[in-house]
Amino acid sequence: MSEKNFVDYVKICCRSGKGGAGSVHFLRSKLTAKGGPDGGDGGRGGHIILRGNKQLWTLLHLKYRKHIIAEDGEKGSRQKMSGAGGKDIILEVPLGTIAKDVETDTVEFEITQDSEERVFVAGGRGGCGNEHFKNAVNQTPRYAQPGEPGIMVWKNLELKILADVGLVGFPNAGKSTLLSVVSAAKPEIADYPFTTLVPNLGIVKYRNDQSFIMADIPGIIEGASQGRGLGLRFLRHIERNSVLLFLVPADSNDVVNEYKILVNELRQFNPELLDKKRILAISKCDMLDAELEKELRKEVKKQLAKISSPLDFKSPVDFEPSGGAIFFSSHTTKGIAELKDELWKVMN
Repeated sequence: MSEKNFVDYVKICCRSGKGGAGSVHFLRSKLTAKGGPDGGDGGRGGHIILRGNKQLWTLLHLKYRKHIIAEDGEKGSRQKMSGAGGKDIILEVPLGTIAKDVETDTVEFEITQDSEERVFVAGGRGGCGNEHFKNAVNQTPRYAQPGEPGIMVWKNLELKILADVGLVGFPNAGKSTLLSVVSAAKPEIADYPFTTLVPNLGIVKYRNDQSFIMADIPGIIEGASQGRGLGLRFLRHIERNSVLLFLVPADSNDVVNEYKILVNELRQFNPELLDKKRILAISKCDMLDAELEKELRKEVKKQLAKISSPLDFKSPVDFEPSGGAIFFSSHTTKGIAELKDELWKVMN
């Protein structure tokens, strides 16, 4: 999917249909000159409904559809005939779409299942006809209820990608290269920062025809949780991943410090992210010879043991990743099988 076609946020104006008015009518026929009230009810105004569609991955189809207007309900008629209801408008959205109120920014609901339907904006109820208001005292009511007005409101739709594994790392850490090696995804790959500007998804094949979904999240930088760089825009996608795979390149000046910065950015954005399982992987290991790799493994293990102390991060959280650190190279595929095994073990 090209960058311009990936849309994970839209703001739309929704107007549900107003309810039809109840009818004021009295029975008139050849045999009845002055019959009782028989005014029918007005029809319900059309709802605006969100429906989950597992075939969709973006909100692109709603980007230029700024105004969603549902039909009004029709008026009631004679002989207790109700007016037709307004036609509902169904908006299909990808799984993981969150509906929010623009003014309060509160989350109203989330679409997580295929074909799941939720009323986004409810249509107005139809008014009751005068037949409902007859009684012993007033046998000929000459009034009926008007229909309820429709609702016009601005809404936000946000997409949080649903994936089993989310790749987290600084720009140019090798996330896109890894995704292209372990799956059929073809993300843009280049030797400069911020090559990836949109999340990419790939299905990773595992043993015995099993598979899992991996998401390549655009690189974050220090201060992303405060809005620096591109990270803040995409950090929310990490919230829907069951396992976080932290990638730090082998040529980093300080592997463990980069890992600490990444974890700290996630903690500041949403502390609940630290409840997820984490794996630390050292990428680009083809640049290391056997001796350098041995020394780096030893140093990383030593440093990870230190930061597992709550005092190191001033937070009562164990920052040590599951299973220590895994070394791999996307170019030579060294360590890829071990990495997939570890991911599968942690996921299950």
